[in-house]
Amino acid sequence: MLSSNFYDEVGGRPVFQKLVHEFYQGVAGDPVLKPMYPEEDLGPAEERLLLFLEQYWGGPGTYSEQRGHPRLRMRHMPFKVNPDARDRWLLHMRAALDTLELSPMHEAALWDYLERAAHAMVNTFDE
Repeated sequence: MLSSNFYDEVGGRPVFQKLVHEFYQGVAGDPVLKPMYPEEDLGPAEERLLLFLEQYWGGPGTYSEQRGHPRLRMRHMPFKVNPDARDRWLLHMRAALDTLELSPMHEAALWDYLERAAHAMVNTFDE
């Protein structure tokens, strides 16, 4: 019997690609978030987030193979992630998630994780 995981259940790479692509469409026009991305082209950031989410949810381990341990808080420390940035991140991620038409159970699980992750990345309360 084949076992399945969240990644497989929601549709694998195409679903996560759409989520991440839609998310970065929002980020590209966001005056607070866009400056946090070192590359002018958001493509490399899009690829990193895709690989991370795929691995986290049971897909291929390419993220760790290429970048090592995720160390999310450390990787975000150089950027001012305040509550406004967190809320903007969540706004764009919510809009992206809504394009996926996942089952209520899968949508709730993914949103719960994204909310917790966003709150965990806050590293300042300065404006």
